[in-house]
Amino acid sequence: MIRLLLTGLFAYIAYRVAVRIIDEVPGDVAPLDMPGDERRALRRQSAAMGVEPKR
Repeated sequence: MIRLLLTGLFAYIAYRVAVRIIDEVPGDVAPLDMPGDERRALRRQSAAMGVEPKR
């Protein structure tokens, strides 16, 4: 019974800490690019410069 109480208390504390950390992150942070987007971005950049990408 005590183990169940301690487990529940630990889960609640972990939840509250996670919520506090998430709330501290500003909302204007840009998300990270997904893997594979670098190639697409380089293609767009090369096309904007008028250069054919080398394969």
